[in-house]
Amino acid sequence: MRTEDFDYNHTGRSFGAYAAYDETQTGKRPGVLVIHDLWGLGEQPKERARRLAELGYVGLAIDLFGGRFQPKALNEALPIVGEMRANSRSFRDRLRAGLEQLANHPQVDSSRLGAIGFCLGGISVLELARDGADLKGVVCFHGNLDAVDPAQKGAVKSKVLVCTGGGDGIVPDTQISTFQDEMRNAEADWQVNVYGGAEHSFTNIYADRAGIPGVAYHERADRRSWEAMRSFFAEAFAK
Repeated sequence: MRTEDFDYNHTGRSFGAYAAYDETQTGKRPGVLVIHDLWGLGEQPKERARRLAELGYVGLAIDLFGGRFQPKALNEALPIVGEMRANSRSFRDRLRAGLEQLANHPQVDSSRLGAIGFCLGGISVLELARDGADLKGVVCFHGNLDAVDPAQKGAVKSKVLVCTGGGDGIVPDTQISTFQDEMRNAEADWQVNVYGGAEHSFTNIYADRAGIPGVAYHERADRRSWEAMRSFFAEAFAK
């Protein structure tokens, strides 16, 4: 496996990126954007990029905050997230700048792109889908499902998979129901998997370290949701 660590510019700011792919594989292959949670471009999203490389894809984990900033506490992260989400156009343009890095990677078949995200990253991939980004599929892992600017009818080009925890108080049933209505109204190709017993951040093995009530790793939901993603992308990327 080959990994690459580099920076790119957007609106005069520097953003970090980490790519992983199987260097022994010939020809271009699908690329999957990986977007981190509240804690920035750390080991967890990089590990997911490497796992995507093991599946035969190019995984590209990007830094959404800029300057490779990694918050140490919620009071450092939440104001940044709130500011990003308040301006949908700016937020979506920032996401598209990262997606452009993936599309332009020499190992990537730019006609077969996908995106996955965790928590904040889950919000992010849904924003790309709502914005009509040219993606074959997006997978939201335990991300909030509410929208400042909901998807319009016919706008969503990407297949959508949401993996959420049945015990996630941050993403309650009412939010899931509203999201399903949004996807129906948009006439999107969507599905929602709910994992019993799983709380918020169920894929992050480091989640418990934050000591935040309702935020915890859940091995079974982590494993099942990754398998669901594998099947989802196998279909989405099929030629």
